[in-house]
Amino acid sequence: MNIKNIFLGAMALSMVSGVALAGALDEPDNMAPFFTDSGMKTMKPEADFKAAWASTAKDKQDMMMKECQDAAMSKPHAEFCANLMAYAGHK
Repeated sequence: MNIKNIFLGAMALSMVSGVALAGALDEPDNMAPFFTDSGMKTMKPEADFKAAWASTAKDKQDMMMKECQDAAMSKPHAEFCANLMAYAGHK
């Protein structure tokens, strides 16, 4: 019985922590304005990127900047974060 409870607890914890790891950079609705394609492989040119950033809500901007400054969170989004830092600047 104890092994079953431990297993279920570990499984529940892994599911909860998996959701917690998803951030602003993992949300398609947040990222779509910065890309030209639905697969989000090709980023928009500088002017369009800046315009998309300017139209992004301040709270989302703050979350995205924070995640881009975190090495672990930004790794899968390295190219996007590099552009964000260059075009949007550090806050």
